[in-house]
Amino acid sequence: MTAVSEDTKMEEKNPSISVIMPVYKVEDCVAASIECIISQTFTDWELFAVDDGSPDRSGEICDGYAAKDERIHVIHKENGGAARARNAALKEAKGDYIFFMDSDDLAPTDMLEKMYAAIKGADAPLLVAGFFIDTYYSDTEYMTQEIKVPSGIYDRQSFREYAYELFDRNMLYTPWNKMYSRKYLSENGIEFPDLDWGEDFPFNLSVIRDIDKVCVLGEAYYHYIRRRSESETAKYIPDMYEIRETEHDWMEEIYEYWGVNDEHSVEFVARRYIERLVGCIENVTNPSCTLSKTEAKLAIRDMINTDRCAWALAHAKPRSRMMKMMLRPVANQNVDACYREGNLISRVKTRNGKLFAKLKANR
Repeated sequence: MTAVSEDTKMEEKNPSISVIMPVYKVEDCVAASIECIISQTFTDWELFAVDDGSPDRSGEICDGYAAKDERIHVIHKENGGAARARNAALKEAKGDYIFFMDSDDLAPTDMLEKMYAAIKGADAPLLVAGFFIDTYYSDTEYMTQEIKVPSGIYDRQSFREYAYELFDRNMLYTPWNKMYSRKYLSENGIEFPDLDWGEDFPFNLSVIRDIDKVCVLGEAYYHYIRRRSESETAKYIPDMYEIRETEHDWMEEIYEYWGVNDEHSVEFVARRYIERLVGCIENVTNPSCTLSKTEAKLAIRDMINTDRCAWALAHAKPRSRMMKMMLRPVANQNVDACYREGNLISRVKTRNGKLFAKLKANR
């Protein structure tokens, strides 16, 4: 029997954290994101940068970092979207825990250290942390919104009853404010669904569906960088209403599966639906919308004359005076007023991104 040296054992030890970063057309910012991981005070990690068939120098930049740091691995693949890129890295990852980072975002140097200590201490398969949204209006001007809730460790039932608060703070939709047990993902066959849109939400629904313990860390670390020109001034999305309806189906299904129907949870689900319905109305009044005015009004009529809309209006409790005013035309089923309101939102959205971001954050 061949003896294994201590040095060999150390070499074979799996890293504590696998960081997974999809990379596509980010040659101007991917280096900064990689540097955020390299500069972490916690050093026992591996990074998978997945070059998703990027047509620019993004993959080359990643290769340069991999040549200098053996903890960095680059996967080059044909373009297939972020979900496939993350799944490709999940198959190669060796870390005890998984952390997902986007290739155009930033993070403080103590993020992995604090998150790892918390999830290990809680012995939980999932950690949810706070985060920042940095909305840029120019290269130097931006607004920062901090999203967080108090720390806590939740068992299965208490998490299900508290989930509405985490959903309401947008803390359960994205993968990058979380740390996941790789063993938990593997044993439950959880990976990102191959969708054309919104793969993060169903991925996290699969994670939390039967989870027994969740650690919530009451500090914000990750910086999600939102470039206004690329987000809030987005073009008309022909199937936005159908997408929102499907997302609502998912939300209703998991709450039914959980058997949770307390007042707070029901109110949140209703308010989430009706707020997104306002966004769907704005979508058909967007300057780039291909529908005629008549067609747009017919679409609005169909949106606001449904049993689901009536149910949401009956149970939602808007948090601001502005939102209460915005819902009046919907409640009155006034198509013309809804159309005018959508036009107003579109004008603010496209002409004054800073104001729109503030109004949206305080809705």
